[in-house]
Amino acid sequence: MRATALFACLLALTSTSTASADDTARGVVFLDANNNGARDADEQPLQGIKVSNGRQIVKTDQAGRYELPVTDDTILFVIKPRGYRTPLSEQMVPRFYYIHKPNGSPKNYQFAGVEPTGPLPESVDFPLYKQDEPERFQALMFGDPQPRTQEEVDWISHDVIEELIGTEAKFGVTLGDIMFDDLNLFDSSNSAIAVLGIPWYNVIGNHDLNHEAHEDHLSDETFERHFGPPYYSFDYGAVHFIVLDDVEWRLNEAGQGGYRGGLGEDQLAFVERDLELIPDDQLVVLMMHIPVTKIQTPERLRLYRLIEQRPFCMSIAGHEHFHEHRFLKQADGWNGPQPHHHVVNVTVCGNWWGGMQDERGIPHATMGDGAPNGYSIMTFDGHEYQLEFRAAGRPADYQMNVDAPEEFRASDGADIVVNVFNGSEKSTVEMQVGPAGGEGQEWTKLAHTPMRDPDYVRMAGREDQVKDSLTKSASEQSLVFNPDNRNLYSTHIWKGRLPAGLAPGTHCVRIRTTDMHGMVHHGYRLVRVVE
Repeated sequence: MRATALFACLLALTSTSTASADDTARGVVFLDANNNGARDADEQPLQGIKVSNGRQIVKTDQAGRYELPVTDDTILFVIKPRGYRTPLSEQMVPRFYYIHKPNGSPKNYQFAGVEPTGPLPESVDFPLYKQDEPERFQALMFGDPQPRTQEEVDWISHDVIEELIGTEAKFGVTLGDIMFDDLNLFDSSNSAIAVLGIPWYNVIGNHDLNHEAHEDHLSDETFERHFGPPYYSFDYGAVHFIVLDDVEWRLNEAGQGGYRGGLGEDQLAFVERDLELIPDDQLVVLMMHIPVTKIQTPERLRLYRLIEQRPFCMSIAGHEHFHEHRFLKQADGWNGPQPHHHVVNVTVCGNWWGGMQDERGIPHATMGDGAPNGYSIMTFDGHEYQLEFRAAGRPADYQMNVDAPEEFRASDGADIVVNVFNGSEKSTVEMQVGPAGGEGQEWTKLAHTPMRDPDYVRMAGREDQVKDSLTKSASEQSLVFNPDNRNLYSTHIWKGRLPAGLAPGTHCVRIRTTDMHGMVHHGYRLVRVVE
């Protein structure tokens, strides 16, 4: 059930009178049998439920009670256990927290933060509701939707949301850069995603901050107004998910704001305590915005020390505007017995909504690695997981681009380059060549060859020639092709050679790829062989 107006702002708080000024929050976690968001006398308290103040975590006692210290800038939150859900807003945003900011957020920010919450209530209570959570389930992963304007929010709706209506996923996650600096668009974006009818969690990104802030902890104020704590955790099925805030806002010597990858002492303390309460045999998934390899070194290594001995752990981020699987090893500062799988996820906005527009008026937004804009579908089953790449506005089986010349001489042969969008160093890619509609040669392996995607390079060159005449969008095509990504080496490219000696005529090049999870995909390219 979605949260009603009765408790949408309070986020599941029951208050009878103000508590004494001892800076200790007290409350009860309970089963909300009548779905009214308030604790009634006959409703069952829940024992053993974890509640946090962003640093410490405690479990409720037999009466469902907890106690935690608070300051005048604390967000209390319940860590959703398996088999339960928290209240949801009308926009399907989980409401699992209570914000305690007696004086509210700073008032001089362009984008509104949290209104003053007043004195600490006598009891800060959290309702939960039972739900079935299967061992096997799917979740959606959005990297960087990053709209600058309402027009770009509409592009997200038409390019991605509409095709996901009726999804079997149990929840979704935006991996940061929900916005492109205009935080007034949070409501519009949330409303569009809410059409999917599933809970939607959010990670804070560097474009989701209040840039007027002079301190990191104040840069999250508008995000907190809409989504609650910038870091937290929850269980679904057999999986434990940890959402990290790895964007550290800071001022340079000239007083200018900027960001870097960072975690902070309180967050690391929370993660350490959180993991202490998670069995070693449970799959842990860390979700963040900036890739873990870009977190400043001391904090990155501390995070590695917390997770590297766990046999079942992976992580996923956004930020980079390309799609890549990384396997962290000793050279990366990782000391675990097995490499750590870290995914840099495809972005919804691709290359920041750049490029020629299609018949719908939406830019193709191809990323610098040659992969299309899109999203991922993750399937979890106990300790196992797999990630499927989905290109926006394309069939599910569109998984690669095969680049080869239209024609070549029979005596010469020709190069072939295959961009497997979800490929990694653990993928295999094979080629078979034969007459169109006929039997082909034996399957031969292609060589994994990280390089610039030649098809992307040609496309960028064509757009350079006509970019001044492109229809201007709300973004003014300022990032038709981001200069930093124009020279990007794609890590998911394979290269081979079409053999010489083929008979003249049209031939079908068949590509077969098998990924690290054993999923098989096929692609095709027709070429002409001439005398």
